Amino acid sequence: MEDTSTKKQRTMATLPEHERLTVKERQNRNFSEDFKRKKVSELDRNLITVSELSRAHQVTRTSIYKWIYKYSGMRKKGLKQIVEAKSDSRKLLQMKEEIKELHRIIGEKQIKIDFQNKMIALAEAEYKIDIKKKFSGTSSSGTGSTGRPTK
Repeated sequence: MEDTSTKKQRTMATLPEHERLTVKERQNRNFSEDFKRKKVSELDRNLITVSELSRAHQVTRTSIYKWIYKYSGMRKKGLKQIVEAKSDSRKLLQMKEEIKELHRIIGEKQIKIDFQNKMIALAEAEYKIDIKKKFSGTSSSGTGSTGRPTK
């Protein structure tokens, strides 16, 4: 079983030793209403997350949610905030960039195909021969599978 000092060090590991407050110090402090409103406004605009705010000011998440309930303009309007993970946003942007790149490549390939078709048409007109192969619906004899196993 862990002693309380080890458990405390593990949970408060994000702050340097000189910045950590004792439980008594945390319980005996009060934040101004202006400070709470400012932090809730930052939360509403997705400038900071509840966890980041909790770590930065050593405030419990429960206290922060009480602030949100009391001061959030979005909650009072009946709006719900959709929280999207940063990794999801990053993936979405990456996929959009990849789609743009693929569209660009397809465009280049299509230009190349059009150019080659034009060159073939010019060569056929110049040399009066049929360069393009004409494909028919049936295979020529000796090609393709018969569907029967070979002996």
